[in-house]
Amino acid sequence: MENMEGIVENIYNLILTYGLKLLYAIFVLLIGLWIIKGITRFINNMMDKRELDASLRPFMKSLVGMSLKIILFITVLGMLGVQMTSFIALLAAAGLAVGMALSGTLQNFAGGVIILIFKPFKIGDFIEAQGYAGFVKEIQIFNTILKTPDNKIAIIPNGGLSTSSTLNYSTMNTRRVDFTFGIGYGDDIDKAKEVIYNVANEYDLVLKNPEPFIAVSDLADSSVNFTVRVWTKTDNYWDVYFYMFEKVKKGFDEAGVSIPFPQRDVHVHNVK
Repeated sequence: MENMEGIVENIYNLILTYGLKLLYAIFVLLIGLWIIKGITRFINNMMDKRELDASLRPFMKSLVGMSLKIILFITVLGMLGVQMTSFIALLAAAGLAVGMALSGTLQNFAGGVIILIFKPFKIGDFIEAQGYAGFVKEIQIFNTILKTPDNKIAIIPNGGLSTSSTLNYSTMNTRRVDFTFGIGYGDDIDKAKEVIYNVANEYDLVLKNPEPFIAVSDLADSSVNFTVRVWTKTDNYWDVYFYMFEKVKKGFDEAGVSIPFPQRDVHVHNVK
């Protein structure tokens, strides 16, 4: 009977000692989560007011929220009597093991941070990298999402993307459009140049400054080739590209200028 009373008394003392600590720790945890939620909301509003890059906002919000939650959980465990020195050492060892196992993932994470800080491209830019070309749809922590011109989604890891060459076609306001047109050796060079110049000059999407460049660049096997370079606004690149090919072909037809094409002569010998 006395043993039973001792056990009950010990349980009662444990409840008084650790129950209050547990309730207090839960209270601090709930209040802390509520405060962290308010802080992340405040940071998000501040980024909106300062018009921070849309690709950077989710990363900053997640990073701040996760860091504050880790600090809160460590504090709560300390309130419960957990030895923080041992816990942090264990956490560091686990982090090292996980880091070695997920080295590629961590590399992608670091690449995402580099992209978000140095901003070699932003959402909406048309880029070419890692064998893919498309519009940047989303910049995530580990991957960058591209939407290709034929409406496909390309997911590119940030690790390789941050350390390899990237072509950004949207950085500059204007772009040069290059063409090669060939005419026959028997055709009038000056007439062909005039046709090309008129087609380029009459199209309002082709910039007048810099003016179109037209010159004979190659005396090929079956054609005299012209190098043609015109400038346009970046958004109008493909409109100018397709327009010039169609209109130059029609202009050559009207002016009687031929466009040579490969031909083969076949000689048939009758052997008796």
